[in-house]
Amino acid sequence: MQNTVPDARVRYRERLSPSLWLLVTIALAGPMVALIFIPAGSTLALVIGAAVSALLVAGAIALTPVVSVQGDELRAGRAHIAVRHLGRPIALTGDEARQARGPALPARGWHLVRGGIDGVVVVPNIDEDDPVTAWTISTRTPDRLAAAIEAARS
Repeated sequence: MQNTVPDARVRYRERLSPSLWLLVTIALAGPMVALIFIPAGSTLALVIGAAVSALLVAGAIALTPVVSVQGDELRAGRAHIAVRHLGRPIALTGDEARQARGPALPARGWHLVRGGIDGVVVVPNIDEDDPVTAWTISTRTPDRLAAAIEAARS
């Protein structure tokens, strides 16, 4: 008996969460809010400040985009495309990644670029009906994302 269920396993998944330093900076809003509530009582101010810090950090993590390759689909944030429309992915780090995120960034491309994440994968879009020429995606492990796209294409 043949298996007619399409391969829907997750080949790659990464949350592009903010760096630790950015999370610390976001958390510093809590003590500033606490200063506003000191006239109402120091305990209340401390509780409100801690709650604000926790909510802001949790929100910053929860709202970060996810990059995944699942089944025959690449998802980058809210955007998605079938891998049959993609060419061979190029994994870049260091100076090459900086060029891909900056001067070499295609004007008609789709971009999910995050500061503080060095690696980039550039995937050409070979669908002639799509105006987007390439996808440029930030990732901490560009070689793994490129390999997952290649595996899903074959």
